[in-house]
Amino acid sequence: MSDNIQLNAEPRADSGKGASRRLRRSGLVPAIVYGGDSGPRSISLVHNKFNHELENEAIYTQLIDLNIGQESEEVILRDLQRHPFKNRILHADFFRIDKKKPIHVVVPIHAVNTEECIGVRSDGGMLTQVATEIEVICLPKNLPEYLEVDVAELHLGETLHLSELKMPEGVEIVALTYGEDHDSGVISVVKTRLEEIISDEAPEALDEEGEGEAEGEEGSEEPSEGGEEASKGTSEE
Repeated sequence: MSDNIQLNAEPRADSGKGASRRLRRSGLVPAIVYGGDSGPRSISLVHNKFNHELENEAIYTQLIDLNIGQESEEVILRDLQRHPFKNRILHADFFRIDKKKPIHVVVPIHAVNTEECIGVRSDGGMLTQVATEIEVICLPKNLPEYLEVDVAELHLGETLHLSELKMPEGVEIVALTYGEDHDSGVISVVKTRLEEIISDEAPEALDEEGEGEAEGEEGSEEPSEGGEEASKGTSEE
């Protein structure tokens, strides 16, 4: 038995919007298989069973044995169309893979040791995950289910970038193939909102205090000037 995810489907001859609507009304999901040396193939899957399989995060990144009748094709789930507000799958695209050719896949990023993060535990900061998934390229056999990012040693004000991630052997981040300008941040430790408010208000409080002292000094000089003029007038008389 293969370690791949198993999905069962049936071939279908009808195509078009009308045929797809009829399939959905009967509890099926219209789908297509394409890529490789074979032509596109229209299939259908049982909606409720397929929807249940989609609860497993791995199905979006791992290889799938798509059993179509008595045949089987090794694929990845390339695209999924859902209803805008109902829990209903409208269409699925499966892409045939060649074990000898690298494939592009978007994989999720999982932050680990978040409770041990120095920037949060000791510095009082807050973890912010800028990227929740990244596109990688690798051979099908090296395809990771997800990428782990250890944030235990991350301090306040620091950011982990794509180039700092520890990648599995044979897996490359697509963005980094375009140059250093694409080495974007993944996870940062930033100030909390309360710290930002305090740091923003502190200089204003100091300014107001300084202005108050200056005004007090100027006010104390005015009576003395008036007093000097009065005394001069008395002496002249």
